[in-house]
Formats: sequence, C-alpha cells, structure tokens
Amino acid sequence: MDSSNGGHIVLLGDSIFDNKAYVGGGPDVAQQLRDELPPGWKATLLALDGDLIAGVNRQLLALPEDATHLIVSAGGNDALGFAHLLEAPARSVAESVTLFADAQEQFAADYELMATALSAAGLPAAVCTIYDTPSAGPFYRIIRTALTVFNDCVTRAAFSRGLSVLDLRIICTDDGDYANALEPSVQGGAKIAGAIAALLDPGRQVPRSTVIGGS
Repeated sequence: MDSSNGGHIVLLGDSIFDNKAYVGGGPDVAQQLRDELPPGWKATLLALDGDLIAGVNRQLLALPEDATHLIVSAGGNDALGFAHLLEAPARSVAESVTLFADAQEQFAADYELMATALSAAGLPAAVCTIYDTPSAGPFYRIIRTALTVFNDCVTRAAFSRGLSVLDLRIICTDDGDYANALEPSVQGGAKIAGAIAALLDPGRQVPRSTVIGGS
C-alpha cells in the first residue's frame, strides 16, 4: 500500500459492511477499515443493510470521483431468499439438488451482471464470499453446505474477470465474529477490515493464493 499518494476505498454491498446497527455502539466495518489505513487514505461506505446483489449496480452509480479501490460483499440476502428450499419436499436427492440448481442459476445471473458492472468501473476490485453462520446455530452444517452452491457463483464470476476474492468463510471462523446469524460483530468487523487492508498491502504476511481463471 503506497501511503504517499493515498487512496480511496469504497465499500459496496449489504450489512456485512453496513453493520453499524448491530455492534451496540462499537465501530462498524467502515470505521475499523479507516483505522487500519495509513495517513492519506480514506474509506467510503455505500453498502446498504438489506440490499440485494442488484443493489450494488445502483451503488456503483454513486461512486466518488476519486475512488481508487472497490470492495463488494453481496449475495447473502439473495441466498436467504432461497432458505425455504431447505424445507422443500423432495422425492429424491436428485430432485432436491435440482431445486438448488435452479436457485443457483438465478443467483448466478444476478451476480454475473453485478460483476460485469463492477469490472466496467475500471478500478481494482474485490468481492467477498458469503460467510458461514455461527457454528453454535442449530442448522449450521446444513446452511454451510447449502451456501457452497451460491459461493461457487461468487468465485466463478470473480476468477473469470480477474477480481480479487476475500473469503469471509476463512476470515470469520469464530462464533464471536458474528453479532447474530447474519451480521459481523465488532470482532468480526475487525477481521474483515484487516483482511481488506491486507489485500491492499502486499507487504502484510497473510495467506494468499493465485488463481488462473483462463488464458
């Protein structure tokens, strides 16, 4: 991260970033990110609690003119809209998988449109996976497994466009990282902010991967 020129990070998406209402007066992700950044850098929150993937397209229209980096965390609310499939009757595993395949296609179509718009902004950008629910929850194993259907769409869209990925499933691994089943706590927000800062600073010693999405 070159602190001499500064930079302007814009956070887009949903309540993963817009989590002020869930941290009991503590700092939200945007403030925690600002605290991580060197002098001369700033962060703007355009993410909106409750927004769907399609909402990011609207948020992109409000980008500050001096934006330099874009970070998106979206899709959790869209996936939540398919939660009823977990209790849908099915005569076979194949029929159940088909229901999720249909949901995946709808999710993928929305995510691909958003990822295309994100890439078109012409700025360095990253997207976040949908993280797991707290492991103490009664349906943890089922939800974690079902979310892989949607996270596959996230990674495919990102890797095919050369977008970076912040894997929140690996970043937020402790139940204390969650304010509830959906939003990050102060503890989780600090981890997310730290991961964003690490993405922008190659000098930080964190696990990194290289993915080849095509030729």
